[in-house]
Amino acid sequence: MERTLSDSRVLVTGGAGFIGSNLVESLLFSGNYVVCLDNFSTGKRENLISFIDNPKFKLIEGDIRNYDDCEAAVANIDIVFHEAALGSVPRSIKDPVTTTDVNIGGFVKMLFAAKEAKVKRFIYAASSSTYGDHPDLPKVEDKIGSPLSPYAITKYVDELFADNFAKTYGIKVIGLRYFNVFGRRQDPDGAYAAVIPKFVKMLMLHEPPLINGDGSVSRDFTYIDNVIQVNHLAAIVKDEKALNQVYNVAHGERTTLNELFSIIRRFAGRLDKDVCSIEPEYGPFREGDIPHSIASIEKANKLLGYKPVKNVTDGLEEAVKWYWSNL
Repeated sequence: MERTLSDSRVLVTGGAGFIGSNLVESLLFSGNYVVCLDNFSTGKRENLISFIDNPKFKLIEGDIRNYDDCEAAVANIDIVFHEAALGSVPRSIKDPVTTTDVNIGGFVKMLFAAKEAKVKRFIYAASSSTYGDHPDLPKVEDKIGSPLSPYAITKYVDELFADNFAKTYGIKVIGLRYFNVFGRRQDPDGAYAAVIPKFVKMLMLHEPPLINGDGSVSRDFTYIDNVIQVNHLAAIVKDEKALNQVYNVAHGERTTLNELFSIIRRFAGRLDKDVCSIEPEYGPFREGDIPHSIASIEKANKLLGYKPVKNVTDGLEEAVKWYWSNL
């Protein structure tokens, strides 16, 4: 990675999670002092094993819903990367109360604590779910529709709070609307597991993965290395016009679930020829889902210098190899 943040004191909330732990690893590699705040409700301790003894790494086991934990985590911090959240549309439909408590209540506590600590920049994980039922493709940052799930509502409200805090208190914020991020350390287990690691694990078990709907649903799947790159860029950008903005983080290409399965099976078949004959099963469409999503990344390219480093096929090849070696 050519343009990276270095020699800074940073906080990664949700640092034991999939995206958070990859970000922690990259920030440590770039020479930063990194504090991780996590309550391990969805994050995993094993994601932190490789850097737990690093003298430039500090783990705070705490909850963003507890303001005292937020205060402790932002002490002497230059930049906050806020990744902590309860993801998953289905989980939010089943339990909107906890999703709202974490994703809005915890977000505001973290944002206010950062403002009080005079943090230089607050970079937060937003979501492509904010586009809701807006029909236009590709998705452009200033055109959103009505949210289709409690999760989507919480992520949109976070954007409103961040914008308000920037105007009211002068804190510098950047929101990153992630589009279907995948890659190493993404959890394949549990009721709300993401589709890619779930597909891979089912193939490893020689069982047919379940595709919701007829497989025509498409997404802008985004490899983790692209997400890490844009977080660094958001941290170091100097142009004032780039601050207090929200950006799409994607690759800018659309892949259907049927295409996704075929690509994964092809790479998995190189590691185990028995998976080549496995066909998926099909079930009902998932409640709260939109049929198609693809992002315009022009704004991030123009103001942050973001250029994806890996497309979906290259990312899937790396991800499949990682899962085969680590599950």
